[in-house]
Amino acid sequence: MVVSSVRDGPSADGAATDSTVGKRIRLLRRARKLSLEMVAARCDVSIGFLSQIERGLSSPSLRLLTNLADVLGVTFSSLFVGQSDDGGASGEAGAVKARDVVVRGNRRARLKLWRAGILKQSLTATTAKMPFSYYVMQMARGASSGEELYTHSGNEAGLVLEGRLLLTVGGESWTLAPGDSFSFPSRRPHSFVNAARGRTLVVMVHLPD
Repeated sequence: MVVSSVRDGPSADGAATDSTVGKRIRLLRRARKLSLEMVAARCDVSIGFLSQIERGLSSPSLRLLTNLADVLGVTFSSLFVGQSDDGGASGEAGAVKARDVVVRGNRRARLKLWRAGILKQSLTATTAKMPFSYYVMQMARGASSGEELYTHSGNEAGLVLEGRLLLTVGGESWTLAPGDSFSFPSRRPHSFVNAARGRTLVVMVHLPD
C-alpha cells in the first residue's frame, strides 16, 4: 500500500512537475519530428493519454517514462526538472565552469513520480550532457515502480544507502539492505519496491544502449 500523500493526488509541486515534464516530452518529440501516433504506438499507450501527459493533465508512470526516453533517444535523467548551476565560472575563455562539473545538494535536477511515491534527483550536471544517468532514488513508505515488471534499453546498477529495497529481476526477488548493491541488463523484466517502514534511498546509474 502506498502512503496517503501518494494516493490522494498531486501536491502543487507534483502538478508543476507533471506540467514541466510533459512540455519537455512534447519538445523532444517535435524536435525529432515524431507524431503523437508514432510515439504512442511505440510506447503502447493511447494517443489521448500521451496527449494528456504532454499537456500536464496526466502523470506518467516510471515504466512509461523509461519507454519514452528510449523512443526519444535521450537519457532518462534528461527528463528531470531543474538545472544545476553553481553560478561560479572563470573569466578565461574556454575555462571549465563550475556548473558543468559540480552539482550542489540543493541544486539537483529532480523528477517526482507522485503516484509511485518516488523522487529521483540527478547527480550529474545537466549542462554536461553525460551519456548516462546517475541519480539518487528516494522511495516513500510503500512506494514501488509499479505492479508489473518493466523493461527498457541499457544496463543499470545501484547501491542501497538507506532502508530496504525489494528488487525483482527476471522473476527472482531479493531484499537488499544498506551497503548491498546490484547490476543487471535493463532488458530483463524488473521492479523496485520499498520494503522498509520508512523511506529507502538508492544511488543508481543507468547507461542506455
